[in-house]
Amino acid sequence: MKMKAAVLRAQGMPRPYADSHPMTIETVDLDPPGPGEVLYKIIGAGLCHSDLSTIENLRPRKLPTIPGHEAAGIVEEVGPGVTGLKRGDHVVSMFVSSCGDCRYCNNGRPNLCQSSLAARTDGTLVSGARRLSLNGEPIHHYSGLSVFAQYAVVSRTALIKIPDDIPLEDATIFGCAVVTGVGAVLNTAQVPPGARVAVVGLGGVGMNALMACAVAGAERIVAVDLNADKLTLARELGATDTFLAGNADVVAAIRDATDGGLDYVIETAGAIPAMNLAYAIAARGGTIVSAGLPATSANFSFPHAAHVSDEKTIKGSYMGSCVPKRDIPRYISLYQRGKLPVQKLRSGFVTFDQINAGFDKLADGAVLRQVLRPHA
Repeated sequence: MKMKAAVLRAQGMPRPYADSHPMTIETVDLDPPGPGEVLYKIIGAGLCHSDLSTIENLRPRKLPTIPGHEAAGIVEEVGPGVTGLKRGDHVVSMFVSSCGDCRYCNNGRPNLCQSSLAARTDGTLVSGARRLSLNGEPIHHYSGLSVFAQYAVVSRTALIKIPDDIPLEDATIFGCAVVTGVGAVLNTAQVPPGARVAVVGLGGVGMNALMACAVAGAERIVAVDLNADKLTLARELGATDTFLAGNADVVAAIRDATDGGLDYVIETAGAIPAMNLAYAIAARGGTIVSAGLPATSANFSFPHAAHVSDEKTIKGSYMGSCVPKRDIPRYISLYQRGKLPVQKLRSGFVTFDQINAGFDKLADGAVLRQVLRPHA
C-alpha cells in the first residue's frame, strides 16, 4: 500500500528544523504484515525527546528511516499466527518488543529483553523483515515502529490492546511518556506513601512522573525545571514546591526547604546538569532514579567517598521498568478515574507539514507533548 510518512534522511541538520527540513514528507510503500505482525492505522503519534535526539544525531540510527515510537491507532490487518488482536481493535505501541521467554522476561523485566536489540540496531522488525520502501529503496524501521506515518506494520508484541472508549489522541502517549514517567515512580523507585520526592525535568515524562508521585501518596512533591511556565502546570498537577533550575542557589534552596533533601529524586531531563542537580538534592539514604536518555557518549560522575557515607542509591529506569500487559491497563484505569489527566499534557496537534517546526518547539522546551495527526 501507499501512504504518507515523515522520512528522516539526515541527522544533525542545523536549526531551525522548519528551514532545514531533516524530515521530508514522502509517499512510501508499506508491505502487508507477515507472520506475527500487525498492520494498524495511526491515529496519533507523539513528538518525543527520543525522536529529537535522533534528529540531533545524539542517538544515531541507520538512515533513511521513519522516526516515531509513541502512538495509538486501530488494527487494520493481522498476519499469520497473530492471536489476541483483530481488525478494529484499539492499540498503543511499545518501543521494546519482548520475547516472553528469556532471563529478563522470566524474571518479570520484559523492558530489558534483548530479543529486539539487533533488529533495533539494523532498522528491521524483530523477525529481521523490512516492510518499508520507496521506489525500491529500503527504509529502516525505527524501534520496530516508525509511527510518523499513516500506517505501520509492527510485531504483535509491540502492541497493547486498550478499551475502545479511550480517546486515541489521549492514548497516544501511554506507550512512552506515561509508562516511562509513571513507571519510574511506581515500579523503579517504588515511592511509598508519605515520601518526599522531587522530579527534575518537566517534559512529558517528567509531568507523568509528577502525577505518579501524587498517586503514590507522596507527602512532598518538588518540581524542578528551567521553564517557569512548566512549574505553573506542575502546581496544578500536584507539586507542593517548585524551583527554577537555572538559579545558582537552587540546590541550597531545595535542601533548605526540605530539611536536607529528598528521599527520592526522579531525573527525566536526560542531561548531565539535571543528573548532577538530582544527585545533589537527594538526602542521605536517598534514591536517585534516572529515566532520561542523554547522548550515548555522556558520562555522570559522583563523589565516591560521600556516596558511600551518605548511602545514596542511583538507579536507571528504562521504559519505567514496565511490564506492558500489566501496567498499561493499570495506567489506563488511573486515567479513567482522573488520577492521570494526560490530556492536560498535550501542547497541541501537528500535521505532517508542521512536524519539523514541532521539533523546534520541543528543542526550545516550549511544549510538553505535541501529537501528530497523520490523517489530518
